[in-house]
Amino acid sequence: MDAVYIYALAANLSFAIGVQFFTHYSRRISSVWVNCFKACVAGSLFALTILWQGGFHQAPPFYLSMFVISGAIGLGLGDVFILKAFSLMGPGRTMMLFGLQPFIVGSLSWLAFGQTLDPRKIYAVGFFIVCLFIFSLESFRKEGHWNLRAGLFALLGVALDGAGIVLTRYGFENSPGISTTEGNFYRAAGALLFFVVLSRFRPFRFGERLRALGRRSLFWITAGSAAGTFLSLMFYLQAVRRADALAAVSGIAITGTLFAALFEHIIERKRPSGYLLAAFVFFFVGMTFLFG
Repeated sequence: MDAVYIYALAANLSFAIGVQFFTHYSRRISSVWVNCFKACVAGSLFALTILWQGGFHQAPPFYLSMFVISGAIGLGLGDVFILKAFSLMGPGRTMMLFGLQPFIVGSLSWLAFGQTLDPRKIYAVGFFIVCLFIFSLESFRKEGHWNLRAGLFALLGVALDGAGIVLTRYGFENSPGISTTEGNFYRAAGALLFFVVLSRFRPFRFGERLRALGRRSLFWITAGSAAGTFLSLMFYLQAVRRADALAAVSGIAITGTLFAALFEHIIERKRPSGYLLAAFVFFFVGMTFLFG
């Protein structure tokens, strides 16, 4: 199995774990607060890792700014929309829309880097889209509506996240001396910069709400941030940096949907539905094309 896809799968598994905590605390506190907190945790862990690895490397300021801007767009504004959608319709359903990201990233990658997608990878993405349709059909039959407001938030988040991925790859291609950890640190810094600016116009009482958290809640939201942001980004940028086709890597985002849905069933102690089992069948067929 290609190391690129192993990194991407590990990233989605880590994110799916963190998503459970992000959803809980977004509903309890606010999606903006949770995003700012996880950016603080991730930025601190990235900084410590860089210092442990020997320190920062020099790179042209313009290309470093690409990481910062990508963080502000993807980890800042994009994740605000995504976590808002999590709180409205749950992580599993929200992450269905990540199946559209390969088309967004693929289009932007074609414009920016001239990348094309192998036909087998296109077939894989097609099977992943079928998985999304199965989940969507299950949601519609249970609730009788598509929750368009939440869907719009999720779609905006996915599009902004995809734009951030392309900017990140652009930064790596023009700053070969920058490590994956450093790229992640600058992205986290960009997200924090976004929240500092946002707090000027729409205060979300970060310090006040942080002090109000009990020790148990603080431990779990920190653990969720370490898994869903720090580890997830470490793995994902390893994949982004090495990938020949960014669209194929983003196509594996469907695994995050399946992982998140599976964890939701475990946490809520529900038996897997026929829809979930059918989605897994199409998922494994798609993975066969992806790794074949």
